[in-house]
Amino acid sequence: MAYVPTQKQREPPELPCNLRIEVDRISNLPGHIIDKILSHLSLRDAVRTSILSTKWRYKWITLPYLVFDNQSVLVSAQDQTLVKNKLVSIVDHVLLLHTGPIHKFKLSHRDLQGVSDIDRWILFLSRGSVKEFILEIWKGHRYRLPSSIYSCQKLIHLELFNCLLKPPSNFNGFRSLKSLDLQHITMDQLAFEHMISSCPLLERLTLMNFDGFTLLNIHAPNLLFFDVGGVFEDVSFRDTFHLAVVSIGLYVNTGNERNLSFGSSGNLIKFFACLPHIQRLEVQSFFLKYLAAGTIPGKLPKPCVDLSFLSIRINFNDIEENLAALCLLRSCPNLQELEMLARTEDQAPSRAATNTAENFQSFPFNQLRIVKIVGISGIRQELYFINFLLANTPVLERMTVKPASMDGGWELVKELLRFRRASMHAEIIYLDP
Repeated sequence: MAYVPTQKQREPPELPCNLRIEVDRISNLPGHIIDKILSHLSLRDAVRTSILSTKWRYKWITLPYLVFDNQSVLVSAQDQTLVKNKLVSIVDHVLLLHTGPIHKFKLSHRDLQGVSDIDRWILFLSRGSVKEFILEIWKGHRYRLPSSIYSCQKLIHLELFNCLLKPPSNFNGFRSLKSLDLQHITMDQLAFEHMISSCPLLERLTLMNFDGFTLLNIHAPNLLFFDVGGVFEDVSFRDTFHLAVVSIGLYVNTGNERNLSFGSSGNLIKFFACLPHIQRLEVQSFFLKYLAAGTIPGKLPKPCVDLSFLSIRINFNDIEENLAALCLLRSCPNLQELEMLARTEDQAPSRAATNTAENFQSFPFNQLRIVKIVGISGIRQELYFINFLLANTPVLERMTVKPASMDGGWELVKELLRFRRASMHAEIIYLDP
């Protein structure tokens, strides 16, 4: 005789109504909302959303933005071979499962060296429509980019770190590229010039710590932003009439003995010839010495009427650099903010330390409101400059002075308080070093 239970079997408790509603909300979110949520997660967290529900399980494989960095790929091992194999396995797995277009691909893991597997990944991407490619090799020698990277004609942003670039002879540039960031790269002179001139839509260009070329010949009609820092011999612009933001640092002292090919006009006039609409300029490291080579006019032939911010790193003991800085100031009638950074390592007296007050003839800066002077030591040439600025800035609101050390700080304060101010509202702020 079969056993018939006399008591109703216990059923599992039902989820509270509000909890079921919350689960259903997550599962039934519109597709574009899910995509938006995934776009704000690291790749690692995006993959982990596959446990939320069946609808979420394979959502991550359609992500158009793939970022493999230390945040999204956690690898804990001391053996570099194990680290490399695990990283390669992760990238391979993601690319194998991925469906749909890849718009952004970033590979920037601190433990990844230049490996041949990267060639495969770039070849795979070149067959699609990747628009943003970022490759940062943090260890080992320069990684030589495969030729397939140069066929990525949908690229809008390209960013490379510690790479060797040798474009093929039939390379005609990146026709859609708008932003190019090259740091710690090697490239020969002709290849560099050809690449820049063959990117007709290029708007942003960053160059840092490069070798293989020393002449920065920039031909980019749509360029708006230019940031460069490194060792080079010369810089020239052609058809860069839209260029608005420039930050440029020369990392070695050029010296006064080099015979640069600036001709009779000098580097100042040549440098600004194709920068009629520059709005922001940062002269870093030893670049002011480069600008001071050759003839230094009292003012540029054409004023920089759009320039509102100017930052200059200067050796106040060098009369040519002083004159170059004064030329720049007199050529910027609408300058609103000025920053002067003293190069303290160059402050030893020299023949150029004969700077006198006649170089600082009265010249009004009718728009200058903010001045910041950093790293000074209270020498005469620095005080001349401060006195000159205070006496010729009728709308000055604030001058901030920060010396290089505490030595002579009180004497410097007394000098600053003694100077006459053209602006009744000017505030002088002294900051301790």
